[in-house]
Amino acid sequence: MAKILWSFLIFFGIHHSIFSQVYSIPKDTKRIVFLGNSITYNGKFVTYIDAYLTLRYPEKNLEIINVGLPSETVSGLSEQGHADGKFPRPDLRERLDRVLKQLEPDLVIANYGMNDGIYLPFDEERFEAFKKGMSWMHQTVEFSGAEIIHVTPPVYDERKGAAYSNVLDMYSDWLVSRRYTQNWKVIDLHWPMRKGLEDRRSLNPEFAFAKDGIHPDESGHFLMAKILLLGLGEEVKEAYSIEELLAPFPMGMQVLPLIEQRQEIQKLAWLSATGHIRPGIPEGLSIKLAQEKVAAINLEIRTVLGN
Repeated sequence: MAKILWSFLIFFGIHHSIFSQVYSIPKDTKRIVFLGNSITYNGKFVTYIDAYLTLRYPEKNLEIINVGLPSETVSGLSEQGHADGKFPRPDLRERLDRVLKQLEPDLVIANYGMNDGIYLPFDEERFEAFKKGMSWMHQTVEFSGAEIIHVTPPVYDERKGAAYSNVLDMYSDWLVSRRYTQNWKVIDLHWPMRKGLEDRRSLNPEFAFAKDGIHPDESGHFLMAKILLLGLGEEVKEAYSIEELLAPFPMGMQVLPLIEQRQEIQKLAWLSATGHIRPGIPEGLSIKLAQEKVAAINLEIRTVLGN
């Protein structure tokens, strides 16, 4: 009964926010690059999206590469004493040109905002820095020849700070408004996820997607993947777990660990190859060796699927 009620509430929360604005992956797309901060770097939602698209469209041979970087912003801001004073937050401006030149994506899916208000109450100057950074990123990606889809930031749990939760509400509203003022492609993750959190708490007052208020657990990453797939025009509204998302595909759950391996190898290899200034990121394989390992994984996936 609880699952049925949760499913009903989640569906209508998502339906209300994004069904009026649905996009599709451009026809000739071969390489999709995800940009973002630590939530993207974690990569669980990217892996779920990769798994679904790999199984749904095997003939397209889509290459989905995650180069999210923990702590990163587009605003260029960093709070005093970030990481106990060890290093300031990295700024996407330092690496974006290299990422675009080396990876040559057809489509970029970018998720920023969580770190960009640096966890402080609303301030107009910080807001302007966020808006300028987003506009710069949009123009830079388009100038490279790639298309870009923006994603509003995940929810920040107001129990960890109502003031910052409100900041991300405003940042998300501004980003959604760019659909209409600048014709940007924007998938709204923030408000459906916020509605999902509220609905789950109506069933269980102790529920949280993120224990620290920021980094979603597996259920949060699944909801993120589902919202993005819906925003890309996929008919997945009846799926309420990764098992249900992949259920239409024989051997789907057997393929998932292979796609997780593929994602991790490519992520670390490309972060190392394109370079960054964020300490603490493991060194990846050379691109050549990573591609060899990915080719072997792809062969294993085809074998499992009987292709």
